[in-house]
Parts: sequence; structure tokens; C-alpha cells
Amino acid sequence: MAKRAEHCEAMLEVRQGVDAIDRQLVELLARRFGYMRAAARIKQNRSAVRDEARKTSVIAAATAKAKELGLPEDVIANIWEILVEGSIAYEFEVWDDLRIEK
Repeated sequence: MAKRAEHCEAMLEVRQGVDAIDRQLVELLARRFGYMRAAARIKQNRSAVRDEARKTSVIAAATAKAKELGLPEDVIANIWEILVEGSIAYEFEVWDDLRIEK
């Protein structure tokens, strides 16, 4: 089990903590992408996949949370931009796979 950051005294401990969090982040992303698959299944029109208002809202919420936690807002905004655009691309792929015969 990784130590909490404030208890780390060696770089090995820091790296173990980062690696553990990275594994958890990937698991959370897998859950998030499950919702993208659900959205692709539910949305009847391909044009509904891209929702700029929703994208803006999601990034703003992440940035606000970053500010609350004292994190660099610009970094979080950039990460979420990539996350949301990747999610949209994935949702388009799934939407097409569900409806277009190959």
C-alpha cells in the first residue's frame, strides 16, 4: 500500500504512490468511457454526439474544482479538453459501430 504524499521520505515511495494513483485513474477512465458507450447507444442522432455546451460545462466544472483544491487551473483545463475530445471521438466510433453495417 502506498504511503500518503505527506508521509513520503524517499522517491521510491513517491513513485509507488503515483503509480497506484495512475492505476486508479485508468480504472476511473474505463468507467467514464462506459458512460460514453451508453450515450452512444442512447443518442438517436449522430449529430447529438458533439454537444459544445456540455463540453464547456464539463471543463468549467473541472477547472472550478481544480481552483477549489489549489491545483493549476490551466493544466486541469488542458487535461479535460483532451479527455472530453477523446471521449467525443470514442462516442462517435461507438455510435457508428452500433448503427453502420460493415
